[in-house]
Amino acid sequence: MTTRKQTKPGVSTQQIFAWIFLTLVIVVTLFPVWWVVRTGFSSKQEIYVDTFNLMPVGPTLNNFKRVLGMFSSEEAVAQGGTASGMDFWMNLKNSLIVSTTTILGQTFFSAMAAYSFARLKFRFREQIFFLYLTAMMIPGVVTLVPNYILMARELEWMNTYQGIIAPSFLMTPFAVFFLRQFFLSINHELEEAAKLDGASIPLIFLQVILPLSVPALSTLAILQFLGNWNDYLWPFLIGKAENMRTLTVG
Repeated sequence: MTTRKQTKPGVSTQQIFAWIFLTLVIVVTLFPVWWVVRTGFSSKQEIYVDTFNLMPVGPTLNNFKRVLGMFSSEEAVAQGGTASGMDFWMNLKNSLIVSTTTILGQTFFSAMAAYSFARLKFRFREQIFFLYLTAMMIPGVVTLVPNYILMARELEWMNTYQGIIAPSFLMTPFAVFFLRQFFLSINHELEEAAKLDGASIPLIFLQVILPLSVPALSTLAILQFLGNWNDYLWPFLIGKAENMRTLTVG
C-alpha cells in the first residue's frame, strides 16, 4: 500500500513579484504623508541642514505650538519664523461655518433642481438641462471677477460670512447633474403610489425622494464639504480681515 506525501504549496515567482510591487506602491503612497509628519516635527533651523534624513531633524513641538497660538511673536521670530500670528481656533470656526452652511444650502437646492429635471415635465426641459450642464465646462476663475465685483462693490459683503458663502450656496452644475442621475434610477411606482394617496409634488419630494436619496446626498455633501474646506482663493479675496480668515487662508 502506497501513501502519497502531501506537499505544501510553495510560493510562486508571480506571488513574490506581486508582493514586491504592492510593497513599493504602499511605500510610494505613504511616503508623502511621512514626509509631512517628519517636516512638522523638525526644527526650522536644522531642517535645511540634513535635507535627506528620513527622520525628524532636531525633533520639536514648536511648529505645532505656533499653529495653535501658544507662541508669541517674539518667540516665533526667535525660532526662525515670522512675526505674523495665527488664531487657529478662530480660523477653524470660520472654516466650519463656511463649509457647513454651504453644503446645507447647496445640497438642498441642488436636490430641488435635480428633481425638476428628472421628474417634472415642462417645455424645453432637456434643452435647458443641456445648457445648464455647459456651465461645468466654464472654469471657476472666469466667474471670479464678476463675483468679486458683485460681493465687494454692489452688495458690500467684504469680510463677511455671506460674502464667502453666497457664490456656491444655492447649487453647482455638478451637484445637479449628480443628483439628477440618481433620481432617474428611483422607481416611478413609488411616486405614483404617493399621488394616489393625495400627496403633492413638494410632499413627494420631501417624504419619498429625499429619504431614498440619503446615500447620494451624503456622498455629495462629503465631496462639497471637502471642496469648500480646501478652497483658498475665494476666501482669501473676500475674507481678508483676520477675524474672517479660514484655515487655508490663515
